[in-house]
Amino acid sequence: MHTPSVDSPPRPPEHRAAARATGVLALCSVLLLVLVVAEWGPLLTVDGDIADTTHRWAVDDPGLTHAFRILTDWVWDPWTMRALCAVAVIWLVWRHNARWTAVWLAATCALGTLVQQVLKAAVGRERPVWPDPVDSAHFAAYPSGHALTATVVCGLLLWLLHHYGAGPALRRTALSLTVISVVGVGLTRIWLGVHWPSDVLGGWLLGAMLVTLAILVHQRYRA
Repeated sequence: MHTPSVDSPPRPPEHRAAARATGVLALCSVLLLVLVVAEWGPLLTVDGDIADTTHRWAVDDPGLTHAFRILTDWVWDPWTMRALCAVAVIWLVWRHNARWTAVWLAATCALGTLVQQVLKAAVGRERPVWPDPVDSAHFAAYPSGHALTATVVCGLLLWLLHHYGAGPALRRTALSLTVISVVGVGLTRIWLGVHWPSDVLGGWLLGAMLVTLAILVHQRYRA
């Protein structure tokens, strides 16, 4: 009769799910990165077609374009997201005395910034160029820093609400805001013509991978 090892208890379903999700997201992120670096024709064609269409819409609808600029430059800007992360860090220390979790949250957000900057420099993808631009952005295109940062911050905060037992109404509201913010910031970056669609997809995939990886670390060391 086999006796389970005390040193290696069975992993909870949440841990296994996070591990599987991390693996799938990592695989998808690497595959997309390879296609972008290799300048795979079908991907570039889809990127170009979507970018051309949304840019025409942006030029034809200046009112909506202006609203999207406010959202992307202020509401969903990476610095706004980092400020939200800082507030959550203070809340963790003040309300729950959870210093380890506060450091974990801050470190994951910092890692997200590092990952995007390193990849931007390494890939060096050019941003879309238009004769009549409606917005501007600097540095390389891939991945979208706005999409990655929003995914990391909103994803981690949503998980923390669940972890600390927030009520169903608050969790549903937070989930709705997370979906709106993460999807919305990606779409505004494409609409404003400062990113290719695959830049945004890459930001989403990498951000989601960092979230699931961070959850794995938290479950492993703070179980």
